Parts: sequence; structure tokens; C-alpha cells
Amino acid sequence: MITKGDDFPIHQTPEPVQQVFTSDRNFYDRFFFNGYWREGEPFFAVAMGIYPNVGILDASINVIYNGVQHCVRASRVLGADRMDTKVGPISIEIVDPMRTLRLRVDHPEIKADLTFEARATPIEEPRFSRRSGPRIMFDITRFTQHGGYRGSLSVAGRRFEANPAQVWGSRDRSWGVRNIGPQDPAGVPAAAPPQFFWLWSPNNFENVCTHFDVNENSDGSRWHQFGAIAKADATTPAEIADAVDWTVDYQSGTRHARRAEIILHTAAGDNRVELAPLYNFYMQGIGYGHPKWGHGMYVGADVSDYEAFKLDDVDQSQPLYQHIQAVCRAKLGTGEGMGILEMLIIGAHAPSGLKSLLDMHP
Repeated sequence: MITKGDDFPIHQTPEPVQQVFTSDRNFYDRFFFNGYWREGEPFFAVAMGIYPNVGILDASINVIYNGVQHCVRASRVLGADRMDTKVGPISIEIVDPMRTLRLRVDHPEIKADLTFEARATPIEEPRFSRRSGPRIMFDITRFTQHGGYRGSLSVAGRRFEANPAQVWGSRDRSWGVRNIGPQDPAGVPAAAPPQFFWLWSPNNFENVCTHFDVNENSDGSRWHQFGAIAKADATTPAEIADAVDWTVDYQSGTRHARRAEIILHTAAGDNRVELAPLYNFYMQGIGYGHPKWGHGMYVGADVSDYEAFKLDDVDQSQPLYQHIQAVCRAKLGTGEGMGILEMLIIGAHAPSGLKSLLDMHP
């Protein structure tokens, strides 16, 4: 079907834009944003996923304030027009591609009108490709971009004003194939138990921005790694690191960090980013692993809901709470900033001393 998207010169196949290149049900196209007041709170995350082959568009906003994670989630039938980026009370507007985007939320519990303004150029990460036997598990392109926010956010009866010098954050765009929603049973059952190790860390400082991510196998060998340093001028291309390393001091009884260090090796020397987590944002709030509001899951033709929970009440040993973004104070040399350490560790990981599906660090 021809839609208004077909008026743009962006076609990649003979099909209309509505029709993606593969019939794989797991194809997705996704927006993600986070932001944090430099005082430490509030923190917010906004996500939107488009799933053309299952016909669903979903979105969410989460806000952490005063030790409570507030979650608004929404989902609707996608329809023919993938250019319509509004679902329930949440919308995303691309004002100036790669520089300015506007997030709007109009819900009784959370209201927001926040404009993302780029602090650095977009950083394209190496393509993520991963198979489990013959089946494609990941085939993804993604870029990450650091920025600041202008506008307002209201939650729990409080209104917060934002300006780009006070409220930093990052966003990413990704698209391709990765698991979404319930999976169809197919083929021979996997011989090995589930295993996934993932760290992702974009950080903001006054004059520079840093980025890092890594995927490792159970023995610590890597199937994906990346690092970059960018000037906070929104014009200079990022310098790509030659290699990356990390250390994590785990919090006892969890798979989450008490402290961490990211090392970006460049020709000019090592750049060490020290991270001190303030609190965890639990990614199930924006659909990751959620039993009802998981990505691409049908929950109704046009529906939304709200829930809230205290961070202190979370049992960090439970599967639903493994995927986090730790909101961190960051140091780079003498510079102080803020950033994120995203962690998802499932199964064995020898460098971390983890041996089974969900044993916790001693």
C-alpha cells in the first residue's frame, strides 16, 4: 500500500515504504531517549517501537523521582502510516534530523514537552550480527547521540523546567531484526542454556561525550565491542577508540554494579571513565521482558496504562529486574559529568564469576 512516506526519496527495495525488506516477524524500528537533571533527579526514559510485520506500534515514558519509578505505557495497531509517530498520550516529532527531536506526553500522571538538542554528532556503532544455530537473533544497525533537553516535565505533582545546560542525556535509533514479543517454537531446541552479557554506557561531560558498549560470551570473548569520544560541539565527528576495556565492582546479591570503570584506548592514550551509580532504572518499565507490555506484544487496539513502584522495594535477583540502566556520576580525568551504565547479564560469565542462569554475585 502506498502511504505518505512514499513521497520521500528513501526507498531501499521495489516495495512501498510500508513493506520492509524481510518478512521476519522480529523486524523492528525503534526510538529511545533518556535524560537526567544534573542534580541526580528526576530521570526519564522514552521509547517507541514500530513492528511492521506484526502490525503494532508501542511506546512508553518512565520517570524516576523521589525513589519511585513511574511508568506510562501505550500500544496501538500500527495501521498503514509508519510516519504517524503517536500512540496514546506519547508522540515523537523529528524537528531537524540528527539534531532536534521533540517528545510530548499528555497523561494524568506524567506530562512532558521536552526537546532533545544534540551536544555531539551521531555515533554509528558497528553492526550487531548474531546467530543461534541457523537462526538470526540480531541483525541491527544503531546510532547513539548525546544531547541536552529543553522544556518541562511534570510527575507526582511536581513540575520541572529543563534547559540543555542542566539536563543531559542520550538517544539512540536502531532497526533490524531482534527478538520481539512471544516467539514461535521452531527447529531443534537450543543445546546451550541462555547467555547474554551486555554493557552500554553513553556519558556527558562539559566539553566531551564518551560512548562504550560490549557484548561478551560466557568465557569473556567478545562478539561486539565499540568505543568513541566526541567533542560537545554537535559538529565534530567522534574519534573511534582502537579498543575498549571495562571493570565492574558488583553489588553483592545482584548482577548490577556498585562501581565501574570504562577504558577507551586511543592513539593519544587511555581515557578512563569512572562510574558511580546513584540508582537503577528498571528497563521492564519500557517493555524489556515485561510479561504483558513486552515489545511488539498485542495488548489492545489502542490502550495505555500507568503503574509506579518504589526502587527500594525491587528484588534485584528476580528476572524481571535484571535489565537496568544505572544513573551514574561520571569522572573523566578531572572532569565531572553524568551518564548511564546499562547492564543485562543472563547466564554464565566467567570474568564476572557467574556460573549459572541467574546466580548472583557473592
